[in-house]
Amino acid sequence: MDRIDAMRAFVTVVNEGSFTRAAQRLELSPQLVSKYVSQLEQHLGARLLNRTTRKIHLTEAGARYHQRAQAVLGEIEDMESQLGDLQAQARGRLRISAPVSFAIRHLAPLLRDFQQAHPAVDIDLQLNDRKVDIVEEGFDVALRIGRLKSSSLIARRVAPVRLVMCAAPAYLARHGTPRRPEDLKAHRYLHYSYMDPSGREPVFRWLQARTPGHGELVSNNGDVLVAAAIAGAGIVLQPTFLCGAAIQAGQLAVILPEYEPEPMALYAVYAHRRLLPSKVRGFVDFLDGYFGNPPYWDRFG
Repeated sequence: MDRIDAMRAFVTVVNEGSFTRAAQRLELSPQLVSKYVSQLEQHLGARLLNRTTRKIHLTEAGARYHQRAQAVLGEIEDMESQLGDLQAQARGRLRISAPVSFAIRHLAPLLRDFQQAHPAVDIDLQLNDRKVDIVEEGFDVALRIGRLKSSSLIARRVAPVRLVMCAAPAYLARHGTPRRPEDLKAHRYLHYSYMDPSGREPVFRWLQARTPGHGELVSNNGDVLVAAAIAGAGIVLQPTFLCGAAIQAGQLAVILPEYEPEPMALYAVYAHRRLLPSKVRGFVDFLDGYFGNPPYWDRFG
């Protein structure tokens, strides 16, 4: 028995809902597909399917095996596609969606280097902080920051994204440096309106517990808030890819580092793994490790 063929036959039967349709998809006879599944069950020592004259039903063991088998077959297809890509030059127009501030600060050198390595690829970069629909809006790949929820999209982790709380030394000299989260109640917070404050970290809870005063500053752009913090307007909680350079230059000082929120990540997200175009695979692979480990914006001590 070829285990991969048997695994593929089983997964196709489940996905198609019948042996007949699976045989048509695999261009095999229904008898051979049935034989493959039976041999797989014998090899595993477990029944994977309950068969009736009209329907097939997954057993508990079958459901678990189906999930893992799909992942294994996907990895095999991915590996074979990568080998095939070695024979094909990346070319064509690559449509990329990326967050505004991250792209402005960090993408230009990467895109330059990528096009030097892949001169036949044209790039159409669209900046937007909203979550675009990759398929509906015609993007090849989207860069997203956060903690991704499970979906049908494929996501490749590119780099960690740290969130730090910081303020200008002059502001801290005037108003004092918070030593505990509850000290934040007495401070002016520069609020990022896209930030979800419902997280479990203590720093988020204490920010919510503040008594808002006059002159609060709220914005949906992190660059504005970082600039305001540098000018001494208050305390800001932002990713280090925005505020790391200011911290390194001494324009901002990190406060409450022991309460730093759990890191998020930068992901490259694309619609599917199978038959992935060389231009997309080339770009996603190029992202891997490009920003360093740790990323260069985190090297402020």
